Amino acid sequence: MSIWVVVNKLRPLTPQDFEPPDLVDVPVEHTNEPLLRQEASDAVVSMFQAAFDEAGLELASNSAYRSYSAQENVYDGDDLTTARPGFSEHQTGLTIDIGPLSGECSLDPCLAELPEGIWLRDNAWRFGFILRYPADKTPVTGYSFEPWHFRYVGVPLATEMHETGVVTLEEFFGLPAAPDYG
Repeated sequence: MSIWVVVNKLRPLTPQDFEPPDLVDVPVEHTNEPLLRQEASDAVVSMFQAAFDEAGLELASNSAYRSYSAQENVYDGDDLTTARPGFSEHQTGLTIDIGPLSGECSLDPCLAELPEGIWLRDNAWRFGFILRYPADKTPVTGYSFEPWHFRYVGVPLATEMHETGVVTLEEFFGLPAAPDYG
């Protein structure tokens, strides 16, 4: 239940079909009805409002909480782009895939070049989110660059990671890299 839980290819959820008990609807624009844990939901709402107020950007959720069975349907066998069921951060209820409301570059690396992607990269930490799969960290995280995948860790940890320049949870907590399933 810790918002600092590290889920990766070496650290599955326990139990693997874990479902957070405090999931709530996230009242933001979306392509798929988003659920997150309450604390993460509140932070997303604040972040989306700030993106609009500060930069006139309209964001949308593309995916948030996914159950074990939903991840079974999503997993496509490509371990660089999709987590296996029981190993997905989405199952924690702390992760959200974000894109422009327009849908342009949603779930695509080109998001990093759009104003929405740049704003998220530069500001998500203020709301307790980290960009979980940075472009140059595939050997550490095991996943390709996903400029849309944001993980809630809380403002204190996100701020410390931002200030120290440590960008992955594995590196911050001194955990082994997880490029492959153990």
